[in-house]
Amino acid sequence: MTPRLLLIPLLLSVFVASSASAWAQDKGSVNPKPLQPLANPNDPKIGAKELFARKLLPAAMPPRSIGSYAKGCLAGAAQMPLNGESWQVMRLSRNRYWGHPEMISLLKRLAAGAQKDAGWPGILVGDIGQPRGGPALSGHASHQIGLDADIWLTPMPDRKLSREEREETSAVMMVRDDRLDINPRVFTPGHVLVIRAAAQEPAVQRIFVNAAIKKALCREAKGDRGWLSKIRPWWGHDYHFHIRMRCPAGSPECEGQPSQSEDEGCKPADLAYWFSDAVLHPKPPPTPPKPRPPMTLAQLPAACKIVLKAADAKQ
Repeated sequence: MTPRLLLIPLLLSVFVASSASAWAQDKGSVNPKPLQPLANPNDPKIGAKELFARKLLPAAMPPRSIGSYAKGCLAGAAQMPLNGESWQVMRLSRNRYWGHPEMISLLKRLAAGAQKDAGWPGILVGDIGQPRGGPALSGHASHQIGLDADIWLTPMPDRKLSREEREETSAVMMVRDDRLDINPRVFTPGHVLVIRAAAQEPAVQRIFVNAAIKKALCREAKGDRGWLSKIRPWWGHDYHFHIRMRCPAGSPECEGQPSQSEDEGCKPADLAYWFSDAVLHPKPPPTPPKPRPPMTLAQLPAACKIVLKAADAKQ
């Protein structure tokens, strides 16, 4: 069965995760529950995430990323095929395997490189974005314009995973229990090669990893170390790494991030914050913060309303 045919049952519904996050450890569902139609979809107070989650196919428009990584949308998205010679897509029930065509091409190149250079059978692809980007019902604040993607740090098995395995398999934790370094039993030289290859792609601007992984990369990198400047410590990211691309040509409304320093970011002072007690063992606030109101369609770039209203692309 082709990936296109596999999409048919998946596009009938979208899984709503019960937790507030959608990381590699959060399981999906083989039988996701359909979202109910909105009683008043034109209500200006409705969260944009409710509207974008109900769009199961891309907009029939030329590809372009609109807005910023955490406040935007995507026209003309391309699908990451569910299976390839050197990749498999995970958590199919989320319907987040859509991205800007340049992101899809990048992931295919990285998958082939992981197989050729690191000796992996291939990569496991996590969340990219929704068919029209935009805010998601659960998980990421970013991944809204088709230029963010998660790659599991668990190498792809040398066999095709079942649908159940794609929804229920947990990624492997790469960081020690004390959070101060990687676990050498599972983090290998192959991981360094795969992350380095991604960072050396000119279109990639940043890669987010756990601070312990950044520390290990600083220690293990040989030869040209310029790529280390793209590796940024960030909360989580101990089961997967997060690729962020620059704004592509043909997307004038895309709001990218400023270029970062070319410094490696490997000095003890660069990493000290991430290994401080306040970060490793945070104390809960005395008063729980109030939930933020959801982002509305009016708060997104004006072009996102057009993307949302556009006809479905033919599959």
